[in-house]
Amino acid sequence: MRKLMLLAVLAAPMVQAQSLEVASHSMLRLPNKSASVHLEQLRVADSATLLLPASLTELKVDHLQLGRGARIAIAPAEAPLLIDVRSAVLGQGSEFSAPGAPGTYERAARAGRSLELKLAEVDAERLAIDARGGAGAPGYMGLDGANGQAGGCAWGQASQGANGDDGGNGHDGAPGGRIRLSLPQGFSQERIVVRLEGGAPGKAGPAGKAGKGGASKGCLVYRTDGGANGRPGQEGQPGLAGAEGELILQRL
Repeated sequence: MRKLMLLAVLAAPMVQAQSLEVASHSMLRLPNKSASVHLEQLRVADSATLLLPASLTELKVDHLQLGRGARIAIAPAEAPLLIDVRSAVLGQGSEFSAPGAPGTYERAARAGRSLELKLAEVDAERLAIDARGGAGAPGYMGLDGANGQAGGCAWGQASQGANGDDGGNGHDGAPGGRIRLSLPQGFSQERIVVRLEGGAPGKAGPAGKAGKGGASKGCLVYRTDGGANGRPGQEGQPGLAGAEGELILQRL
């Protein structure tokens, strides 16, 4: 009942809730009814995940606690996301995860989410952020050529095998995200791990195989010639790797 009441509050246009807790080894997705959320307390227990929807553009938290291996997972979107935290305790292996999405044959790869992350006070051995770009989709596979028809005594010579189609070009990987990170002066840069690599290039589509020529056939007074084989297609070109993202580090 308490969770249902909390979700009802979070569905309101202007969202402000007292606390939110994600139980250990579970996942909770915030409703996407509001672009701005303010929480007094946010606790994501060990190995738990809080998923932030693409529609969210601002999350303010007075007190944040991430357990061991806990994640705040952020959906890809064009709009940047501001996460403003007054005080944070980050467990070992915890992470802010905002990678892009891999491409498909119908959709281009998506970039890592751009974040503005402000931690006024932070207690952590390590701060980890993942904003890598999505990998490009592979190229289409070329179709194999059809085999030729065998020769026949009634219709004569066998037909030639068809040529294979060329493979499609791989699609480009998406760029990494742009991270603006604001931390206390005493939090050393050596304890910050940010992954901003661009997405891997899409693999080239393989070429279609050549069709085999029709077989020859022996007849009563002659033998029909076999058909020539078709030509194989050409392999496509691989895509390009996505550009690396950007980290801007500011001290509070």
